[in-house]
Amino acid sequence: MNGRYLLDTNIVIALFAGETAVVDQIAQAEELFIPSIVLGELFYGAARSVRAKENQERVAQLAVTNAILNCDKDTAVWYGQVKNQLAHLGRPIPENDIWIAATALVHNLTLVSRDHHFHEVHDLKVLTW
Repeated sequence: MNGRYLLDTNIVIALFAGETAVVDQIAQAEELFIPSIVLGELFYGAARSVRAKENQERVAQLAVTNAILNCDKDTAVWYGQVKNQLAHLGRPIPENDIWIAATALVHNLTLVSRDHHFHEVHDLKVLTW
């Protein structure tokens, strides 16, 4: 499987856990990207963990070895559109996930996540590994 993918937090956690299905898919991917929002969620989780220093170093290494996509003006425009669309549907999703969806949309990437609520976002390509 080739492609350009944006990884959600739960996929990176599965990667860290060594889940074979995720490791295999990542090995076959053409390009991988991580949103800065996901990086923040990972650092937060690492800080709260029993092995905080070790986990924070692991997240820092991930940031060094992967392309991190930051939020910018174009991402903010997509954020506003996505949040408005979800509000009209009466189907809100977590704020961070709106930013993640907007990042995927602005860069025309397929979002890889285990969160089913991303399927509520129009025009967002979502895969579950």
